[in-house]
Amino acid sequence: VHLVESGGGSVQPGGSLRLSCAASGFTVTTHPMSWARQAPGKGLEWVAAIYINGSTYYSDSMKDRFTISRDGALNTVYLQMNNLEREDTALYYCAVDVPHPGLGPNYIASMQLNGFWGQGTQVTVSL
Repeated sequence: VHLVESGGGSVQPGGSLRLSCAASGFTVTTHPMSWARQAPGKGLEWVAAIYINGSTYYSDSMKDRFTISRDGALNTVYLQMNNLEREDTALYYCAVDVPHPGLGPNYIASMQLNGFWGQGTQVTVSL
């Protein structure tokens, strides 16, 4: 199992970015996939998830601005982020996982060892 995130970068407030998560070793359409993030000085939080049946979950603060999707042919999961705010500045992780309590650095480190979490892609929103 291997996940590689890309698409991060610097953008002005109000701008958009699309993050990609290229997966190998398994099929994204037969596993739940999630995005999570860690902002500077803040705790880890779930951003969005897409389940096997295609249903989606979004954190309340992002549901009107972010869209999670997947492409089975490319075996890739995406996070389209619109109307970005400074508070969206964070390291964004892709994961073979579902939102649940107890998200912390030790959990992520253990999941990264198994390949179920990627290394993250940085998003910076500033003028």
